[in-house]
Amino acid sequence: MLRPPFEQVKKSLEKMNPNRVSPVDMMMNLMEKYSKHLEAIVAERTQDLLQEKQKTDRLLYSMLPKPVADDLRQGLTCEAQSYANATVYFRQVFGIFDIVGFTSLSGGSTPHQVVNFLNKLYTKFDDIIDNYDVYKVETIGDAYMVVSGVPKENGISHVAEIASMALDLIAVCHSFKIPHLPDMKLKIRAGVHSGPVVAGVVGTKMPRYCLFGDTVNTASRMESTSEALKIQCSSSAADLLKKIGGYTLACRGTLEV
Repeated sequence: MLRPPFEQVKKSLEKMNPNRVSPVDMMMNLMEKYSKHLEAIVAERTQDLLQEKQKTDRLLYSMLPKPVADDLRQGLTCEAQSYANATVYFRQVFGIFDIVGFTSLSGGSTPHQVVNFLNKLYTKFDDIIDNYDVYKVETIGDAYMVVSGVPKENGISHVAEIASMALDLIAVCHSFKIPHLPDMKLKIRAGVHSGPVVAGVVGTKMPRYCLFGDTVNTASRMESTSEALKIQCSSSAADLLKKIGGYTLACRGTLEV
């Protein structure tokens, strides 16, 4: 291909640069426009990245307590920690015509219906516990376990936080409708116990924040020997509630747990 003559090159440049700006200035203007465009793209991508990070953080903090999750993200080892006093809440669900256990309820329902029912109920419960200084440890089937005073210690307020939360969860039953059994009345029983616990992260593949100790076992026994729409407290939890004041307690008597 033959090289174009200078006259033709000049005309082509004049078309590209009608204002007769010097080539250097023209190049600088183009670079400035490109730079501003690049900054806008970077800012947009950075905003997208921040939004995705917030989503990831929300998911991580729903699985583990925030201080624990932050330590693990920094590569730190999360050692098990002892807490001198905390309050553990256990809750069990059962539907009732006369008295029908959850096993009977689920036995007469499809797996999809059971999952839908528990998801609706637990979503309601999760919205309530967000109003209290508590941490939901786990849900296993129809069991729901919550603790206060762990991992953030709060004096003796842990028992009041759990007690008030438990009353709110009991109140939900009066208006809650089981999706596939709207005529069935839902009732829950609850157990509360205060005492020392050990908490720590177990596993690396899908880490779980777990509680260990007799306090957890006793709270579970408080729930299993409780009655429908009642919150059974151990003597240690009751003594703390009396110290705080504002709660009505009735002695049930001695039970073998």
